This record gives sequence, C-alpha cells and structure tokens, in this order.
Amino acid sequence: MSTLSVRLPDSLHKKAKELAVLENISVNQLISSALAEKISALMTEEYLHQRAEKGSREKFLQALSLVKTVEPAEQDRL
Repeated sequence: MSTLSVRLPDSLHKKAKELAVLENISVNQLISSALAEKISALMTEEYLHQRAEKGSREKFLQALSLVKTVEPAEQDRL
C-alpha cells in the first residue's frame, strides 16, 4: 500500500469527515472508495467508447433481423 498526500479545501475535508463518521469508516477508506468508484466510471466510459467504435449500423440491423416480431405483453404496452 502506498501513501499519498492530498491537499483538500477545508469544506471538502470537513464533509469527508462527516460522511466517514456516518458510514462508520475512516476518512482514508472513504477517499479510497470514492477514488475507486471514479476510476471505475472513467474506465467504463472508455471501454464503452472503444466498443462503440467497433460497432456498425449494418451489424446492428443484421442482429435485429434475427429477433422475432411479437406483440409486447400487456404491461409493456405504452
């Protein structure tokens, strides 16, 4: 595990302390978890962009043509 020194605005540090107490975790755990969530979101966004670049309308329509045409269930109708 590594150590990282981060400068935070006082208001953000105060809010982090309050939330850590509410969650019954340390501020370090809160910040580590928040950073992990942000990294995950950014990596997911990048992954989806890469996947989108590989797609094509032609392939989409070809796959869609394999789906049977059926009426939606009553609870799914608009």
